Amino acid sequence: MAENKTKPTQYPVDDFLSTVGQKRQSEANTLIALMQEISSHPPVMWGTSIIGFDSVHYRYASGREGDMPLLAFSPRKTSLTIYFSEGFEGRYEKELELLGKHRTSVSCLYINKLDDIDLSVLESMIKKSWKYWKSFQKMSEEKEDLS
Repeated sequence: MAENKTKPTQYPVDDFLSTVGQKRQSEANTLIALMQEISSHPPVMWGTSIIGFDSVHYRYASGREGDMPLLAFSPRKTSLTIYFSEGFEGRYEKELELLGKHRTSVSCLYINKLDDIDLSVLESMIKKSWKYWKSFQKMSEEKEDLS
């Protein structure tokens, strides 16, 4: 079975941010402050370009398992990519209507620039995602305790 390529690294977040443009650095620092406040965890590089906070272990029915950050984003050149691993379907319809200019895929929120969105709506979405993953984590731990 293939091993996860995206893992936490020791690479300093500030060193990574020094490789992106000034505007993107500023936006990344805004998201770091927001996610750090919500999670109470410091930012950690996951792979070469994802900034994550805390982690959760997952295991699929197929047997594939690994770890992923509970909250994460990547300040890419064309857009900020914010990861909602639980997906959007049935969870964020109201928030996405109010958010402002954005695109989504199955589990990624793409924002060209933070000025295009209502940051308080994004904060609400990130808090909701955090609560979802913390409850998932708690249920997983309880299930393991029963084994």
